[in-house]
Amino acid sequence: MLMEVNQSMPQTDKQICIPPELPELLKQFTKAAIRTQPADLIQWAADYFGAMCRGEIPSMRERAEPFPSSNWAELTPELLKILHARVGGRLIVSVEELAQMWKVLSLPTELFNSVMNVGRFTEEIEWLKFLALACSSLGVTISKTLQIACEVLSCDHDTGPARIPFSTFQFLYTYIAEVDGEISASHVSRMLNYIEQEVIGPDGLIKVIDFTQNPRVRLE
Repeated sequence: MLMEVNQSMPQTDKQICIPPELPELLKQFTKAAIRTQPADLIQWAADYFGAMCRGEIPSMRERAEPFPSSNWAELTPELLKILHARVGGRLIVSVEELAQMWKVLSLPTELFNSVMNVGRFTEEIEWLKFLALACSSLGVTISKTLQIACEVLSCDHDTGPARIPFSTFQFLYTYIAEVDGEISASHVSRMLNYIEQEVIGPDGLIKVIDFTQNPRVRLE
């Protein structure tokens, strides 16, 4: 009987083609799921891919909140700009002070704790590292995360495209790639060397388009 079944199966040499974007899509989905730790993975996955279909940024938070969601604000780049302004240019901020700033803006405590855990911060927080991880909760990719960070940190909100010192970009990219754990240090070094030598102008600033629209810059 087994031989009869095998003989009845059609023979084909056609190879299964894997969509080129599928591996990256699944990688980002897996990282988001691990970061979010949803109680209902199936429902969360439906929400995640539903948001992508609508052209929205998938939420990095649980769908169901253990408290009324109306009491909390969604984290946005605009709120991160307010936080950055209140930090006032300091490199280090205490966890108590930053937690209070976060609370005043009615941002979710669980998101604050998640960033603290991922960054392994203690009583003294390196603000740029915290900001980078907070941006990563909004950005699906490293490139998008750096774009958000650049827009938050830029002082040219009304006079031109967002731009920051290359040294700041270098710090952020290196740190985010290190936390991500899937990008080799050699790749990060090659990208930074190329950007510094071929892209950055005399002013030492990097614009968003320098790393989002340059085909030779592949951050991931």
